[in-house]
Amino acid sequence: MVLIDKIELPDFPLLLAPMEDVSDPPFRAVCKDNGADLMYTEFISSEGLIRDAIKSRQKLDIFDYERPIGIQIFGGDEESLSLAAKIVDVTNPDLLDINYGCPVKKVACKGAGAGVLKDIDLMVRLTTAVVKSTSLPVTVKTRLGWDDDTKNIEEVAERLQDCGIKALAIHGRTRSQMYKGEADWTLIAKVKNNPRIHIPIFGNGDIDSPQKALEYKYRYGVDGIMIGRAAIGYPWIFREIKHYVQTGELLPFPSLEERVEVCKTHLRRSLEWKGKIVGINEMRRHYANYLKGLPNIKEFRNRLVTLKEMEEVEEVLDEIKAYYEGYVIARSPIELINYHEKCPV
Repeated sequence: MVLIDKIELPDFPLLLAPMEDVSDPPFRAVCKDNGADLMYTEFISSEGLIRDAIKSRQKLDIFDYERPIGIQIFGGDEESLSLAAKIVDVTNPDLLDINYGCPVKKVACKGAGAGVLKDIDLMVRLTTAVVKSTSLPVTVKTRLGWDDDTKNIEEVAERLQDCGIKALAIHGRTRSQMYKGEADWTLIAKVKNNPRIHIPIFGNGDIDSPQKALEYKYRYGVDGIMIGRAAIGYPWIFREIKHYVQTGELLPFPSLEERVEVCKTHLRRSLEWKGKIVGINEMRRHYANYLKGLPNIKEFRNRLVTLKEMEEVEEVLDEIKAYYEGYVIARSPIELINYHEKCPV
């Protein structure tokens, strides 16, 4: 068992990473259905919460079936983060997470997200302000550093633990790398193996298969892993990793029928939470991910992104299911080749 303060998680838990414009309640629901142990909201601007911005407030929506669930905030001002923490406290999530890892320019270059990596003393002050302003367990998600010359995560981990955080998730890249190159987990391992560190350490970056998850579990000794991009359009990654860690066996890839049904579930939840127009429009970004790997899918996909009624979208998804009946989609061409060699369709 892994403990974040008093929150009990299973051994080697799988966390769904907070992703802007992705990790909303509809997406979280399908990931929870497929085994995510701990999830986070999209990151929320502390300034937006204080201004009562509608979009920021809507991101506070959480549901009991999602628990344990964390609300993630970001900002570069102590007072704003402190006030935002008090607002989050009222919504009663299981924990509050601070984002010190977002690399996008509009956030990092305004002194928030990964921008705080330039000033560890500021990071300590911000974290302390949040911890003092909430009764919730506070956790942090961050990166190795701002660039190759400032990979200060070992110092950061110790100082943030001293501030009172209850867990730390580390993405194995610097801000300068954005999402390019290979994530470096060696520094994550150093943090985990530091005898001063007693809080859970979760690794993040490049986990896209059960085999890699198990390999990194033993190679780097982290308490669990956080999965982001690999779950987009493929929420089954959580159940596949869990099964492989427990049995050493790979589950069959989800059938096309299951892909379509989960896509439909995602669609319906999107409309329920966002309303018809926004729900339909924002779901369009997900179709390509659910259908990735199908040959000659462009015509179907082009139709899906023009439709305005849920029933019309479901009809096209059913057409796809019938058209590609028996086709197996894998996470990668290599896995598909291996699958067909082992289990010819």
